[in-house]
Amino acid sequence: MSGPEFKTLEEMAQATAARLSQAASHAAFHLFQDKRFRELAEFGTISQEEQDRIFNELVLAFLVMIMLVLEAPDLRLPDDIRDHLDGIKDRLPRAYLDQLKEMGVEERFIADWDKLIALRYEEYARDRHDVRAAAMQIESTGKDLSEHDLARIQLLVPVQSAAIGSHHHVCRGKTDGRDELFKTMLRALSHFYVELRTALEIGKIGPLARARRKLARFFRA
Repeated sequence: MSGPEFKTLEEMAQATAARLSQAASHAAFHLFQDKRFRELAEFGTISQEEQDRIFNELVLAFLVMIMLVLEAPDLRLPDDIRDHLDGIKDRLPRAYLDQLKEMGVEERFIADWDKLIALRYEEYARDRHDVRAAAMQIESTGKDLSEHDLARIQLLVPVQSAAIGSHHHVCRGKTDGRDELFKTMLRALSHFYVELRTALEIGKIGPLARARRKLARFFRA
């Protein structure tokens, strides 16, 4: 069966943003339902309202990470494709708001979500610089950074920025002693990240595979 036919790039961008929005919410729900995540997030001791807030933060983490990936400077794509990705990134928040509307969410809550997506994007995008600087400082201990080291650090910036920021919000800023929760969130985000970048770069995963192995070593620590 052939896929849908689009008359314009605008239609294609809107359809792609809708699919990515759905993928983000599904990934967030999968992590939210994960037994280990719920244990580490102490679901047995918190209210339903707090659980709902945590789920919202997970959705935001996946949505914003997608936006950061779509504008990542190290994506190995032609310039004309990059321009198309910019259009998808700009439409992604609206796609999720439309998804909420289809689910029957009230308009006043949709307006709140619009502001919240913009707020988290601004925050995590700003934090990219600190994440990159911290990674470079760690990597440079006892050695000079090679071009390969710098490329790997840049590659991991979107997923690390989203993971660090969302972990902070899930924990309401009280992150001391919550390292295992962070690792669980980072693992889920990184798996999604690898799949997304692999799809975008059409299987060109040499550096990405190496970065994934580095993350795997971190999880075992």
